[in-house]
Amino acid sequence: MAARRSDVILLLLLLIAGVSVPAAAFETVYAFGDSFTDTGNTHSTTGPYSFGYVSSPPYGATFFHRSTNRYSDGRLVVDFLADRLALPGFLPPYLSPAAANATHGVNFAVAGATAIEHEFFARNNLSVDITPQSIMTELAWFEAHLRRSPAAARAVGDALFWVGEIGANDYAYSFMAATTIPQDQIRNMAIDRLTTFIEALLKKGAKYIIVQGLPLTGCLPLTMTLARPEDRDNISCAATVNQQSHAHNRRLQASLRRLRRQHPAAVIAYADYYAAHLAVMAAPARYGFTEPFKTCCGAGGGAYNFEIFSTCGSPEVTTACAQPAKYVNWDGVHMTEAMYRVVAGMFFQDGRYCHPPFSTLLARRNKGN
Repeated sequence: MAARRSDVILLLLLLIAGVSVPAAAFETVYAFGDSFTDTGNTHSTTGPYSFGYVSSPPYGATFFHRSTNRYSDGRLVVDFLADRLALPGFLPPYLSPAAANATHGVNFAVAGATAIEHEFFARNNLSVDITPQSIMTELAWFEAHLRRSPAAARAVGDALFWVGEIGANDYAYSFMAATTIPQDQIRNMAIDRLTTFIEALLKKGAKYIIVQGLPLTGCLPLTMTLARPEDRDNISCAATVNQQSHAHNRRLQASLRRLRRQHPAAVIAYADYYAAHLAVMAAPARYGFTEPFKTCCGAGGGAYNFEIFSTCGSPEVTTACAQPAKYVNWDGVHMTEAMYRVVAGMFFQDGRYCHPPFSTLLARRNKGN
């Protein structure tokens, strides 16, 4: 992401001409969330939803040409955010050695993380191993980072906080629990925990926060494989699961509106992943996709090319489709770099999918410099 030679020349000409050049809006970003945002904090042998082969090929093949423990063939939305802000590099995962000396931010997201604490699922006799981290774990990691770096603690108000997707795992894990957990209980608890997390950031001085909603979880190949064939909506996805995500997002947006009233000095934006995902699924060809449902890295063929016991990177699945950029779905739960690029463009350039628009955050930050 180094500056191109032409950009450097243009900058020098502007300075020589006496034209003022605005400072970068955000020089530091802190990211949180689950596998949609994780850039390497998980090295699980099982991983979320049996996706435990993230350290193996063909993960990372498109951009990095090796696995970076990202759940994709390449970059994620948070990586495109780093590009958009011209940061000197991608955000290092908190558990990596590079995070100790990071000057432009840290990524605390971890795959499989939940909004609700792990102990809740353990008390409900969840019969499979799951990621023990929750959003509150990530908050504790962030607090530890600030204690180790007084300079970072003093500059919290200048940083951008990216709260990536969180909550989808809560609903998935509740289905696997030995006891029935009502979905409205999961929703209430998840939004409560996420709201508490955002309030904690605000109390620490955060002024610029973007909170991402849930995508169309009913359009993931894993979901559609497990859902009843008759449970379909008008875009051929699992209707009840999409309704669940929609209800979650409505509650989340209501919570964000309350936080905005309570903290008028802060900018709290909502990145509408649901609407962005829906736009792509409703007209995939418009965004360059020819395979909106089929998994690029999977096995089994059929409508979804997905087999839950032979997921991407496993000994049975060591190669991916020839053109990942034509696919929305990478491994059955996570997206391709091409899809993440499209969604990032919707969030950071198209004002319809981030409320208030990303440009508003940039303007407010520049005004505050």
